[in-house]
Amino acid sequence: MIETYRSKNGLRIVLESVPTVRSVTIGIWVRTGSRQETEQNNGISHFLEHMLFKGTKNRTAKDIAEAFDSIGGQVNAFTSKEYTCFYARVVDTYKEHALEVLTDMLFNSTFLEDEIEREKKVVMEEIKMYEDTPDDHVHDLLATASFGNHPLGRPIIGTEKQIKSFTRKTLIDYMKEFYTPSNIVVSVAGNVEHEFIYKIESLFSTFKDSNCSFKREKPTFLANKIIKNKDTEQAHLCLGYRGLAINDSRISAILIINSILGGGMSSRLFQEVREKHGLAYSVFSYHAAYLDCGLLTIYAGTNKEQVNLLQTTIKQTVHQLAEKGLTDKEFMNSKEQLKGNIMLSLESTNSRMSRNGRNELLLGRQRSLDDIINDIDAVDRNTINEVLEQLFLQDYAESIIVP
Repeated sequence: MIETYRSKNGLRIVLESVPTVRSVTIGIWVRTGSRQETEQNNGISHFLEHMLFKGTKNRTAKDIAEAFDSIGGQVNAFTSKEYTCFYARVVDTYKEHALEVLTDMLFNSTFLEDEIEREKKVVMEEIKMYEDTPDDHVHDLLATASFGNHPLGRPIIGTEKQIKSFTRKTLIDYMKEFYTPSNIVVSVAGNVEHEFIYKIESLFSTFKDSNCSFKREKPTFLANKIIKNKDTEQAHLCLGYRGLAINDSRISAILIINSILGGGMSSRLFQEVREKHGLAYSVFSYHAAYLDCGLLTIYAGTNKEQVNLLQTTIKQTVHQLAEKGLTDKEFMNSKEQLKGNIMLSLESTNSRMSRNGRNELLLGRQRSLDDIINDIDAVDRNTINEVLEQLFLQDYAESIIVP
C-alpha cells in the first residue's frame, strides 16, 4: 500500500510498506535539474548534487561515506533534466540513521571554498570523461539538435566555463530558490511502518517554504542536424522524434511502440540492423517524457564506412512501422513485455522508491500496479496509429559523431 502525506510546510511524503523485505530505500527528490537553469549557470544542479556529499556542520565528506559503508548501506545521487534525487538503501534496522544523514546533508552542508574549488576539478574531469565517451555524448548533441538553446537542449553536467564561475554564494542562492519544502518529495519504500512518516516530518519541521520564481516554457522541436568530428573507432548516430509529455493519456501507447521498435532483442531495429545486416553491435530506442513534451531516441554505432547504410536501414524500419503499423503478435507481446518488466521491478525497493517519488514530484499522484496494467491493456489500435503518425510522419532531429 502506498501512503501519501503533505506536511504543513508543503513537504510531500510517500511511503510504501513492503514487509516481505529487509531493506529500506529513502529518496529525497527535488524538482530542479538542468531545465531550471539559465545559460549562465548551466550545470549548477549537478554540481550542487556533488557538493552535498562534501561535508556538513556535523560530518566530513569521509564521515558521510563511512556512515553508510560501516553498515553495508548504499548512498548515491543523480541529476536529470527536471529533478535531482539523493537516496540511500540500507538494512531496515538502520533506516532512521540513513534518514538522519541524508537530512544532515540537505540542511547542514557547509560548501567550504576549498571543497568547491576541489570539486570543480572533479566535475571538469567528469566532463572530459563524458566527451571521451561518444556513445553517451551523442545523446547530448541530439538534445541540442532537438531543442536548441532551450534548457532541455543543454547538457545536465554543464560546461567548464560555467563550472569555473560557481561560487559559494551561487550555490547557496540557487539552493534557497529551489530547495524548498513544496518543491521536495521524500519517498520511502521497504520494510517500514506508517509511523516513519512522523520521523520524516519532525526532521523537516523547521524547513520553511518560499515561493519559487521559476516559470517553465515549453520548447519548440527544431529537428536540426548536428555532425561532430572526433577521433573515435566508431561513428555514433542518434535520431530524435517528437514524443509525449509525462502526463499524456497516450503514454502507454508510446511505450508499446518503443518496445516494438527498439526495446529489446526481438525489436525491429535489433533484428533488422544487427541480426539481418550486421551493421551495429549496439542499437536501441527509448522514450524520455518531460513535463510538457517528450523525445523518442534511436541510437546505433557502426564503422564510418557504414553510416549511410545504417541511416537508411533505420529510416526504412521506422517508415515501415509508421506506414503498416504493428502485427497482432507484436501488439500482444509488447504489452506482456511491458507488464512483465513493471512487475519484476517491484522486487526492488529502490525501484519502488524511484517510481513513487517521481510520480509524486512530477504528476502529483500515485498509480497503483493495477492502474498501470489496466492502462497498458486498454491501449487499442486507433491510439497506436495516432501516436505512430505523430511520431514518425513528421520531421526528426539527428546527431552524428564521426571519426
